[in-house]
Amino acid sequence: MMATVNYQEGLLKRLQDPEYASEYLNEALKEGSQEMFMLALRDVAKAKGISQAAKEANLNRETMYRMLSEKGNPNLSSLNKLLDTLGLTLTIGRKESAA
Repeated sequence: MMATVNYQEGLLKRLQDPEYASEYLNEALKEGSQEMFMLALRDVAKAKGISQAAKEANLNRETMYRMLSEKGNPNLSSLNKLLDTLGLTLTIGRKESAA
C-alpha cells in the first residue's frame, strides 16, 4: 500500500518555496475575490508558521490572524511587512486584454 501525503501538508511544504507561493497568490488574485486572496495568503503564512511570520514582520500574532481571516482587510503597510517576511513583494502589472 502506498503512503499518501495529506493535501494540506503537501501544499504547505510547496508554499515554502517563494516561487511557488508567488504563483499561488497570483492565481488567487486572478479569481478576483478578496476572500480567496486572503485564504491563499493565510496558507502561505502557515507554511512559514504564522507566529514566526508575525514576529519577523513585527506584527502582533492576534492581529496577524485577524488580518489573514476571510474577511481580513490588512492595510498596505501590514501587507507589505508580511510579504517581505515571506520573501515576496507586491507588484502591479498591466492588465492583459481579452482578444
